[in-house]
Amino acid sequence: MGRHPLSANVFMNIWLNDSWKSNLNDTSFRRKGIRFRYERNVPPEVKQAVAHFAQWLRSEYVFPIRVPVYVKGEKTIRAKDGDQVVGTFFEPFSYEDEPYIRIATGDYDDLVIKYGKDNALAAILTALAHEITHYFQWINNIQITDAGRERQAAKCAKQVLEAYAETRDHP
Repeated sequence: MGRHPLSANVFMNIWLNDSWKSNLNDTSFRRKGIRFRYERNVPPEVKQAVAHFAQWLRSEYVFPIRVPVYVKGEKTIRAKDGDQVVGTFFEPFSYEDEPYIRIATGDYDDLVIKYGKDNALAAILTALAHEITHYFQWINNIQITDAGRERQAAKCAKQVLEAYAETRDHP
């Protein structure tokens, strides 16, 4: 795993935190990594951008407990509280259970019209990075307020996307 600009950042990037090592018991039997499942109606450009981002994520970060990501073709997803959102992270009560992420991509065409293709893809990847930050908050047992969790997720997602952007011309 290479060293990249985020590791020197003053803001603690919890994606690089390894507190999970002390939180988890024996990890040798666990499924690890990040896996993506796409609905058939996900636009091909979105699927390709997410797949490239996923490849980069696997080269840069450790996912000690498998986290499946369900990429949905709908414009929004219903969260547990009933709100319509573009992304959710399911945080199990126990590290024995696997979490999961759901991301809505059905507004891609609207985003392209409004912001252009690159910005539309970047918005979807930022939403994904935001939810992955919640995974790292969970795995590292970060204890902060809900508002603090959201601020940290927004900031980390932006930092991760900036680092990713340095590796390519387009999302």
